[in-house]
Amino acid sequence: MPGGDQEPGSYYVGVDVGTGSVRAALVDQRGIILAFADQPINRWEPQFNHHEQSSEDIWAACCVVTKQVVQGIDVNQIRGLGFDATCSLVVLDKQFRPLPVNHEGQSHRNIIMWLDHRAVSQVHRINETKHHVLQCVGGVMSVEMQAPKLLWLKENLRETCWDKAGHFFDLPDFLSWKATGVTARSLCSLVCKWTYSAEKGWDDSFWKMVGLEDFVADNYSKIGNQVLPPGASLGNGLTPEAAKDLGLPAGIAVAASLIDAHAGGLGVIGADVRGYGLACEGQPVTSRLAVICGTSSCHMGIDHMVQGHAAFPELQAKATARCQSVYAYLNSHLDLIKKARPVGFLTVDLHVWPDFHGNRSPLADLTLKGMVTGLKLSQDLDDLAILYLATVQAIAFGTRLIVEAMEAAGHSLSTLFLCGGLSKNHLFVQMHADITGMPVVLSQEVESVLVGAAILGACASGDFASVQEAMARMSKVGKVVFPRLEDKRYYDKKYQVFLKLVEHQKEYAAIMKGE
Repeated sequence: MPGGDQEPGSYYVGVDVGTGSVRAALVDQRGIILAFADQPINRWEPQFNHHEQSSEDIWAACCVVTKQVVQGIDVNQIRGLGFDATCSLVVLDKQFRPLPVNHEGQSHRNIIMWLDHRAVSQVHRINETKHHVLQCVGGVMSVEMQAPKLLWLKENLRETCWDKAGHFFDLPDFLSWKATGVTARSLCSLVCKWTYSAEKGWDDSFWKMVGLEDFVADNYSKIGNQVLPPGASLGNGLTPEAAKDLGLPAGIAVAASLIDAHAGGLGVIGADVRGYGLACEGQPVTSRLAVICGTSSCHMGIDHMVQGHAAFPELQAKATARCQSVYAYLNSHLDLIKKARPVGFLTVDLHVWPDFHGNRSPLADLTLKGMVTGLKLSQDLDDLAILYLATVQAIAFGTRLIVEAMEAAGHSLSTLFLCGGLSKNHLFVQMHADITGMPVVLSQEVESVLVGAAILGACASGDFASVQEAMARMSKVGKVVFPRLEDKRYYDKKYQVFLKLVEHQKEYAAIMKGE
């Protein structure tokens, strides 16, 4: 039924695999989430900077949550299924069985997670080649991308993993293969994390130059020689085996996948903004920037700062007594101590650089560390609340740095679209508006990543003529938060301090190296 004229009661299932859990939603043709479920997944850290997961564990969790969200409905009304996931590397042998990505030989731990930093030496060598494909990934490759991880496997686990490997999947593509038996890869994953070009395909010279010529020799069959755009329908849809696992009818449409953050963008950025007085109204979608507030952008930094503080036990006890999250309690505590000043001014002497695990964008510097300047001897609840505020501001300054880098490269941005867990935090949202100077659009559905995954399924089903049409029909504005322009001068000053922090950090590193 092209053109969006589907019958009432058409449903789509979106499945999102994050860092710590798998989530699923049942979504209708208006983009409204009717049912939601989540399930934790296992993680292993056998040594520092090594982070691993299990593809079998993740698929089992996908089955649990999907069965839960379709309970009580006629499953024959489900028209499509879409997956998104983190950019983790899944390794299978020629018979599609898990292979170990660890020295212990534990084959069930067959995923190198996106945040794994084991391939530092490999990524340095890849970047030293200065190969022209690096210009498509920001000039230098991140240690979190797949090429350095693949090279690490070849150099460190040749006999137990590399020589036996038949398939290397990005996690989103593993899920679509598991559902359909089709090994086609999504253009999204391959372009963003594997150096694939939408126009030219794979570049043989790159793989040969970095020591991974094996892929060229077998016509890229191990990493993907059939590439489809996100939302394209895969094969004959859901296989009978996968259908039984998921509690869905065999044959329903399954879409080529997306990276999790990109699914969030899909679920929020196409919303109709008429009537809100926004500069992006009537402008190309390129004037909009989606900010997906999940693990990689924010949670780890904030959690680390809050949970490591001496006053955290007191905070936990008081938040529990009020039946609040610790962050809701901190937000209310900041309102108590701000007195007559705007809350953001509490950090006039406290500044944070939040890259505790290196910087992916726009600096692409894995050596960067976190910094705090302005600490006092006291460590009471007030101090914790202000440190939390400074960390939230630092993340927003990081967004401003990305915006400025994009504008310097020729983009013209006017509006932020936020989704993900932290978009529920009013302080986080207001700080992004105030610090970037841009209005922030919040989706009607907070779980925009799941809406994005469901949009993929809707496209694969044929119920919409294009991804753009599905976005427009299934994305809805919930609220718009405008910047408080009277605070602009203060945040401009703090931003200058923010930039100085990283400048000085690089100076300190040069001194210690004797440069």
